[in-house]
Amino acid sequence: MIKSIYTISLNKGDDIVKIVLTDAQTVIDDLVTADCLSEFGEVISYGLLRYDEVAEAIADADMVICNKTQLNAETLRLAKNLRYIGLFATGYNNIDVDYCRAHGVTVCNAGSYSTHAVAQQTFALILEHYNKVAQYNQYVKDGRWKRSPTFSPFIYPLNELAGKTLGIVGLGAIGKEVAAIANAFHMNVIAYNRSQKNVTGVTQVAFDRLLSESDIVTVHCPLNKDSEDMFNKETFKKMKPGALFVNTARGGVMVEQDLYDALESDRLGGACIDVLRVEPMEEDCVLMRAKNCIITPHVAWAPLETRRRLMDIVAENIRGYLNGTPRNVVS
Repeated sequence: MIKSIYTISLNKGDDIVKIVLTDAQTVIDDLVTADCLSEFGEVISYGLLRYDEVAEAIADADMVICNKTQLNAETLRLAKNLRYIGLFATGYNNIDVDYCRAHGVTVCNAGSYSTHAVAQQTFALILEHYNKVAQYNQYVKDGRWKRSPTFSPFIYPLNELAGKTLGIVGLGAIGKEVAAIANAFHMNVIAYNRSQKNVTGVTQVAFDRLLSESDIVTVHCPLNKDSEDMFNKETFKKMKPGALFVNTARGGVMVEQDLYDALESDRLGGACIDVLRVEPMEEDCVLMRAKNCIITPHVAWAPLETRRRLMDIVAENIRGYLNGTPRNVVS
C-alpha cells in the first residue's frame, strides 16, 4: 500500500473525525495543499491508491475525499464507520450512489468550481485548431521564417471563428460559459440539452440538427447511461463534413475508434480532446496516431486558481455536513 504523505490530528471534544484522501496527488502539489482540511479532524492522505488498496485504507474512515477513486460495494465493504464522501470533482460516476444511499453515506461533489477553467480550455483548443499557433511557432523556431520570401508566409491555413456555428451539447454551467465566450467571438450558438433552458444568445435545437449544422461540436454533459458512447460512428456521420469535434467532458461519451475513423476518412476536419475513456492514456490508444487531433492530458480543470477554489469548496462541504447543513449533495 502506498505510504501516507502526511497525517494531521485534531481532537474535537472526545471524538476525532478520520478523513482519508485516496488520490491526493491528482489535485495536490507544492502550490495547492490539503491543510485546510485539518480543522475537521485527522487527515490521512494517500498519493494514489490502487483499486485493491482502497478497502483496507478506508476501513476505519469517517470521511473519504477522492477525485477518481472507484468507491463501490467492493471498495466500501470494510468502511463501517463511513458517513461522508466528498469529491474533488463535479462528476461522480466513480461513486456507487445507490450503495451509499442504502448505507447512509452522504455524497457531496464540488459543483461549478471549474466552469471558467474548462470553458477557457475549450476555446484554447478551438483557437489552436483554427489559428495553428503551435505550428507557426515551430515554423519560426525551425528558422523557416528567416528563409521565407515574404513577410507573412501562409504555410498553415487559418480561419476566423466569427460567423461559424458552435453546437454545445449540455447547457450546464460550463456549457453556458462556453456560449458566452462564443457570443463574444460573434459565433452563431446552438445547443442541445435534455431540458429546455433560456440562455441568452443560444438557440436550443434537436440533437440531429445540432450535428448537421455545427461547424464545431463541443461536449459539456455529464457521463451517464444516456450520454455514454453518444458520439459514435453514426453520430459522426451526421456531423457537418469537415466539422471540429471538441471533448473536455468525459472520455466515455465518445467511441475512440469511431472518432479515429472519422478523422482518417476526412469526414471530420479535426478533433480536440482533453479526456479519454482510460486515463492516463493507454500505450495503444488509437487516437495517439489520429491525424488532425489535438490531445491534452485532462488538464482543463487544473489551473492553480481552479484547484485552490476546489479545495475551498471541499472544505466548505465538510463544514456544512458537520454543521447539519450539507451542500452540493448528490446522494
